Amino acid sequence: MLPGRIIDLTHTLLPGQEEYGLEIETFRVPDLYPQYRSRPEDHYIMTRIRMSPHIGTHIEAPYHLLQDGGDVATLPLDKLVGQALIMDFAHKMDDEAITLDDIQAYAGRIHAGDIVLLRTGRSSFYRTERAHDRPYLENAAVKWLVETGIACLGTDASGIEKHGAEQQVNHLTLFENNIPLVEFMNNLDQIRSQRVMVCVLPWNMIGAEASPVRAIAFEPADSIP
Repeated sequence: MLPGRIIDLTHTLLPGQEEYGLEIETFRVPDLYPQYRSRPEDHYIMTRIRMSPHIGTHIEAPYHLLQDGGDVATLPLDKLVGQALIMDFAHKMDDEAITLDDIQAYAGRIHAGDIVLLRTGRSSFYRTERAHDRPYLENAAVKWLVETGIACLGTDASGIEKHGAEQQVNHLTLFENNIPLVEFMNNLDQIRSQRVMVCVLPWNMIGAEASPVRAIAFEPADSIP
């Protein structure tokens, strides 16, 4: 048993209830593939899943906005597994900017190679009519994070842009520097340490600009206050 806590940072997906679409069909395996036989009374099933890769807690790769950008299969694992710094902006209002000064307040605690997670307190909005209510990042703040050498950026909100903006300047700043973005994270408020080990694993799928992830935080017992 691990000496500490494992915290699930992902939302549970509900077929038929996801904004961008998730449908599951269930079949008996012999009905799909007659070469695999089973007795009629046996539970032997296989599902077919139709979905958007942007459902739930998901990661976006540069290919999302850059024609020659890397897809999710090209994301280096050392950008997705490592030390994370939690930045708390739950006090910010909807449509309020998280400014360069706000981000630089963490200057002494952020290191090159960190995964940075923005806690906005909006994870409870997921799958509600307020799903896209959130603060947003000033582009200058994103540029500063890039300059510090972060590996990945995540948020428990639906995104990091000003809602309704025509251009996704913050996404572009990240993607042009090969930094992936994780949206709709969950349970960041359950992490009691400001720094924690995080693992964010997408599907290893060529040609996909995004992928659902199972993200977890591992909080060792000796780091819990």
